[in-house]
Amino acid sequence: MQVDNLIIGQGVAGTLLAHFLQKAGQSVHLTDQYSEHAASQVAAGIINPITGRRYVKSWRVDDLIPFAKATYRQLEEELGVRIFHERNIIRTLFNSREENDWLARTAEPGYEPYMLDQAVLDTYATRTLLAYSYGEVTQSGQTDLPKLTLAFREKLRKEGAITEAAFDYEALEQTDEGVRYGEITAKRAIFCEGAAGEHNPFFSYLPFGGAKGEVLIVRISEANFEKILKHRVFIVPLAESDLYWIGSTYGWKYDDARPTENGRDYLEQRLRDILQAPFEIVAHRAAIRPTVKDRRPFLGQHPEFPSLFIFNGLGTKGASLGPYWAKHLADHLDQGSPLEEAVDIRRFQ
Repeated sequence: MQVDNLIIGQGVAGTLLAHFLQKAGQSVHLTDQYSEHAASQVAAGIINPITGRRYVKSWRVDDLIPFAKATYRQLEEELGVRIFHERNIIRTLFNSREENDWLARTAEPGYEPYMLDQAVLDTYATRTLLAYSYGEVTQSGQTDLPKLTLAFREKLRKEGAITEAAFDYEALEQTDEGVRYGEITAKRAIFCEGAAGEHNPFFSYLPFGGAKGEVLIVRISEANFEKILKHRVFIVPLAESDLYWIGSTYGWKYDDARPTENGRDYLEQRLRDILQAPFEIVAHRAAIRPTVKDRRPFLGQHPEFPSLFIFNGLGTKGASLGPYWAKHLADHLDQGSPLEEAVDIRRFQ
């Protein structure tokens, strides 16, 4: 089988890159072994333009968010599934200093489209423990990454464009024309492996990091929450009317990607501290997020092997970063357009 691109990994990075390469008229074949511990299967897919304790705009948010929303709407139409939900985020403010900082930020140039000085709590007002004050983030939302990757996988299956097995690095051969992997020959191989990229023998020189996150899926009957609440942990409505994503923990030290009793206890207690309504824990999940020290994705070509590329390091902001930088890399591969220095892996050479 001859294709233009062999993509290793079908999480959010591999899915979005394959989407844009196909849009450009390039052929793709993906290889991926499904794992319930993959970050794309566990993450809430939150798009959040205002982050941190200082309430600052996320990097490149003015470019990233409109592009992400347009991409997900296009994928919804093509795949016939609903994956993106616009939801404001209510931020808990715990004291007068935080409230003053929030109000001061809303008055700064460029912040008005993303911040409200007065939050509307809706049903959170009667079903959660009220805090000192609240702010509200707009232009935000939640992307159903598991549904996206599953629907795209079904599309690839119908096209005969996916091998559902673990990738064998030793079986990858580099040729004068590109690469060969079993019966597949391609112009290039692009590694989109998420946290597993740390063990990639070709790109292990990059400063990979990882953080383990644990989450709960809970049923809260008759809560009718439509917005996302950030109150020490996130409460994120899912597509099912009474199911919510609760998370997450953030651990730099871990033995494996399996859920832990400590993680469950922590999340359950935080939820009990907030919620004034009964709930049922439906699932407890965990995954390793790929992280990068400078918080910028990995894009680019191997310094010694010209047929090998990487797209990784999306981290906790994968839902917002993924579409824009997948298109950026697809344009580079298809048209030869230069990569931005901020994301090009040559910054580490």
